Amino acid sequence: MVKTGEPTWTFLTNHGHVLLCISRDPRIRARDIAAQVGITERATQSIIADLVAAGYITRSREGRRNRYELHEGLPLRHPIEQAHQVGELLRVLTESDNYQPRAG
Repeated sequence: MVKTGEPTWTFLTNHGHVLLCISRDPRIRARDIAAQVGITERATQSIIADLVAAGYITRSREGRRNRYELHEGLPLRHPIEQAHQVGELLRVLTESDNYQPRAG
């Protein structure tokens, strides 16, 4: 969440932020993602739908909750970044979080 007096832009898009939240907790709730990213739950659900449609994540039900599986072998979307896989970005951003690659 941006605080008063801080820059209003970031290096990652909200899509990147949502993907990062999911990589840290595959069972995270949309409301928790929304709170961490600083967007509405509806925006979060829309971003998750985009990520599912593009094949970056698969969503399945586990009881009353969703579980997400990342597909880290897919390329980043922008032409400048397409030589790199999404998993590479997630590893860099979560290196200090004891990141463990997920199957997919």
